[in-house]
Amino acid sequence: MINLLTQSISFYIYEGFLSLYVAMFFGTLSGLVVKYILDKKYIFYHKPKSKVDDGKKFLLYSFMGVFTTIIFWGFEIGFDYIFESESAKYLGATIGLAIGYIVKYFLDKKFVFKNNL
Repeated sequence: MINLLTQSISFYIYEGFLSLYVAMFFGTLSGLVVKYILDKKYIFYHKPKSKVDDGKKFLLYSFMGVFTTIIFWGFEIGFDYIFESESAKYLGATIGLAIGYIVKYFLDKKFVFKNNL
């Protein structure tokens, strides 16, 4: 939910041209960092061997996130376009995040943290 909170703050600060996309970018970035830290520690129990190892894992984790971000953004943009309401936009974002997080778990389990479980 860090993602949606960051989006809300972004809209509070800026409501101009392409504000939805600006908010989505910053929300996704903040969510990525927080989710990596939490997933690494509490879901996959990964302890990096070094900062280089941690950096490599983060890059791979981020790459896996590209696919799930497309799902998330597709739902958010789709709901915003179809229903033209703020609550629908956030509903679409929530649905997209939920689906994306489930898909991301399996991608991360198979490709990023494959030796931890």
